[in-house]
Amino acid sequence: MENLSGSLNTLELQMIGAAVVLGILQLLLGSVAARTQQGYDWGMGSRDEPSPISGVPARLQRAFYNYMETFPMFVAAMLAAVLLGKTGTLTEVGGFVYLGGRIVFIPLYAAGVKRFRTIAWVVALGGLCAVSAAILS
Repeated sequence: MENLSGSLNTLELQMIGAAVVLGILQLLLGSVAARTQQGYDWGMGSRDEPSPISGVPARLQRAFYNYMETFPMFVAAMLAAVLLGKTGTLTEVGGFVYLGGRIVFIPLYAAGVKRFRTIAWVVALGGLCAVSAAILS
C-alpha cells in the first residue's frame, strides 16, 4: 500500500489536531475547576447525588459544551477541504480565525464578559464559514 502521509501532511489537518488539544485543555480546565467546588471525593465517587457548580467552574463547563457544538463542524469542514483538494488561503485563514476566536472565547466566558465573549464566538463562526466557503467554491 502506498504511503500517503506526505500528501496528507497539511496545515488544515494540523489545525484539527490543535482543535483537539484545545478541547482536551478545556475539558481538563472545566473539570479541575468543578472539583474545587464539588470536592475530589465526590468527583472520584459514584456521583449518585448531584453536586451543582456555579460561578467560574460552571462558566468553564458551559464554554466547553459550547465548543463541542462547533468542533464537529470544524473537523468535518477541514477534512472535506483536504479530501476534495479545496485547501488554500481560505481554509488556512479560516482555520486560524476559528481557533483564535475559540481560544479568546474561553477566558472571556470564564470571566463573564458578555459582549466581547459573543464577538469572539462570532469571529470563530466566521472562520468556520470561511472554511465552508472554500469547500463550496
